[in-house]
Amino acid sequence: MKLWALSLLLAILVHGVAGDGFVRTGGARFLLNGSPYYANGFNAYWLMYVASDPSQRSKVSAVFREASSHGLTVARTWAFSDGGYRPLQYAPGNYNEQMFQGLDFVVAEARRFGIKLILSLVNNYENFGGKKQYVNWARSKGQYLNSDDDFFRNPVVKGFYKNHVRTVLYRYNRFSRIHYKDDPTIMAWELMNEPRCTSDPSGRTIQAWIMETASFVKSIDRNHLLEAGLEGFYGHSSPQRMRLNPGFNIGTDFIANNRIPGIDFATLHSYPDQWLSSSNQQYQLSFLNNWISTHIQDAQYILHKPILLTEFGKSWKVPGFSTKGRDVLFNTVYSKIYSSARRGGAAAGGLFWQLLTEGMDSFRDGYEIILSQNPSTANVITQQSRRLYQIRRIFARMRNIERLKKARAARGKPIGN
Repeated sequence: MKLWALSLLLAILVHGVAGDGFVRTGGARFLLNGSPYYANGFNAYWLMYVASDPSQRSKVSAVFREASSHGLTVARTWAFSDGGYRPLQYAPGNYNEQMFQGLDFVVAEARRFGIKLILSLVNNYENFGGKKQYVNWARSKGQYLNSDDDFFRNPVVKGFYKNHVRTVLYRYNRFSRIHYKDDPTIMAWELMNEPRCTSDPSGRTIQAWIMETASFVKSIDRNHLLEAGLEGFYGHSSPQRMRLNPGFNIGTDFIANNRIPGIDFATLHSYPDQWLSSSNQQYQLSFLNNWISTHIQDAQYILHKPILLTEFGKSWKVPGFSTKGRDVLFNTVYSKIYSSARRGGAAAGGLFWQLLTEGMDSFRDGYEIILSQNPSTANVITQQSRRLYQIRRIFARMRNIERLKKARAARGKPIGN
């Protein structure tokens, strides 16, 4: 414990006691204003979409208010909607101002309720456009493309994506009057929601794309953290780990992808009820335990970066569902995170999928949590928020004691008097 406390202090000294409100990293930990930072949070992909209609913005305010009252401090959401119905970007480089002002409202409202945001910049899937829409845009410009995976390879498509990144990062918020790239409300950018490239299972295509795009983001914005959006599947850089994958080989590589210098922290998703649908719940929980533990160890001892479990949940649409079973899954995830965090490990928090508020039935997907309607699960969530807050308090106190010792030493007084 003493050794860990010393390493924490050194990390704080090396990175400085920044008081600007940006979340930083120090070794395998997040730091906020010089103190360790842990994220108990949620996903709410729908925030911009709902906020683009001023008459519905109360739902965004309500979900932030309810989240804050349960100690939740981080929300992950989409900063994309490409083509299709009510898009943010209706053609390459052409934006719907009403939708953008919806995102402005989300960022400003998160700030008001003390919630940090992880903003994802494009989807792997067709929902809200995704890589398929980008590839179709390039085809309409005369590019001959065989696969949606050409999103990762074609220079025209990559140019469209980089332009979107640039547009979002330089966006001037109409409510807060702060450019996104300068706003500490945003904790991190996410390159893509669950990148997959099944046409190249070797992993080389995704590796090259992350290297290129991470460097591009950092060339614009060094204030914010950056993550790739990975689900955590192991690849050819760690063949001994590939047996842990739940039967997927989708061209990503947890170790190699997260070793890229521009990537500040690792991410992990886990849906045992989807991934292992033919197995019983006991086996699924065993997989979950092992999946999380292994990734935390790898983040700490191989990557030397923090890790966030950015998606997890249990669907009531899956046969055999029970609220008790969901609470057990949440407790399993939270206990793994807490156990690592209290030892100074790399686990920095978890974000469940997904949080809704009252009157949003059309957004239900089976995984939704409405805090007022799910009291036992809400209690599990709140308890985790309290535990992580207590860890922050302990280490803030340690830092204050160290400051006092330094002040006394500077005045020439013996320490301990």
